[in-house]
Amino acid sequence: MRLLHTADLQLGMTRHVLGDEAQARFTQDRIDVLRRIAALVSSERCQAVVVCGDVFESNQVSRAVVARALEAFAAIPAPVYLLPGNHDPLDAAALWRAPSFRDRRPPNLHVIEDETPIPLAPDVELVGFPWRSKRPTEDLVAAGVARLAPAPPGVTRIGVGHGGLDALPSRETDARPVSLAAAEAALADGRLHYLALGDRHSKTSVGASGRIWYPGAPEQTDFREIDAGHVLVVDATPEGVSVLPHAIGSWRFLERERVDLFGADDVAAFAAWLEAQPGKERTVLRAALHGALALRDREALEAALEHARSLYAAVDLDDAGLVARPDDADLRDLPLAGFARVALERLRAEGAGAGPEAETARDALALLVQLARIDT
Repeated sequence: MRLLHTADLQLGMTRHVLGDEAQARFTQDRIDVLRRIAALVSSERCQAVVVCGDVFESNQVSRAVVARALEAFAAIPAPVYLLPGNHDPLDAAALWRAPSFRDRRPPNLHVIEDETPIPLAPDVELVGFPWRSKRPTEDLVAAGVARLAPAPPGVTRIGVGHGGLDALPSRETDARPVSLAAAEAALADGRLHYLALGDRHSKTSVGASGRIWYPGAPEQTDFREIDAGHVLVVDATPEGVSVLPHAIGSWRFLERERVDLFGADDVAAFAAWLEAQPGKERTVLRAALHGALALRDREALEAALEHARSLYAAVDLDDAGLVARPDDADLRDLPLAGFARVALERLRAEGAGAGPEAETARDALALLVQLARIDT
């Protein structure tokens, strides 16, 4: 059995850092990734697709998102099995039971609603462990595999789960993690032959068996995701598993944790780096700026950043660590006289020292110079 393993589509997701135009592109691209999956299913001759939870961002996404998603799923040339996850659990408000989904669901699309084995072929079956609430009180995978008998001889059994593994770092505190020991035990004694997981947005193989995988989100959603933008093509048999990742995503969340700027050369280098990045219209940039710049260099930086904001999906900057330091060229020929000139020279002298008072004087000097330049 060759299957395509994906998860965490999170259709309908919004990101606060995106403006309206970029958000519309982000929303549509999460639908369009299904069309790339359809092409890959065809070219790789996959016999089934499993989506391991968080198909939708929530059970309250718009009817338009549901309608466009169902149309895209219908174009996949194989049966598709959707597992409810923590974002879209099979609870009383489940989207899966809403008329917008139920009445329009294409024939190739199936929701895994319980742990009943699903035959994919005479010698292959799926067993899913769906979420029925956002905060389950047990490890759903461990509880599910504990109730399984070993697969019949010659039958490949694929488990489909969602959640963080206890062997991996996680920020989640409201759900029981999946036990790696329980999963490995089920793989060792033949209750499962491959465990397809979702929830972790970075592509990850876990455990010594090579049979437990997260595909990662097919489109990146945040800066902390290390290896997103993939799906997995999996060949699974009782004798062994082969997993081949395929890059499929188009979005990047790109972070520069520290950019040091102390002069014109640094500004030029950062501007060149901004210009060299590919796929700007689908790149969200976050950067922390540090250093001290003369006013003319700060103006050059602002021009480069303004150009970047026109091209990138979003630019999120922290410039609290970047200060203005007027130099002789900034101060020369300023039209200041009398009290204003005395104030300028006094601030310049006080700013030459160290400590909080000197820092305040330098900030005041920069403001005075900027105001004087505006007046001219």
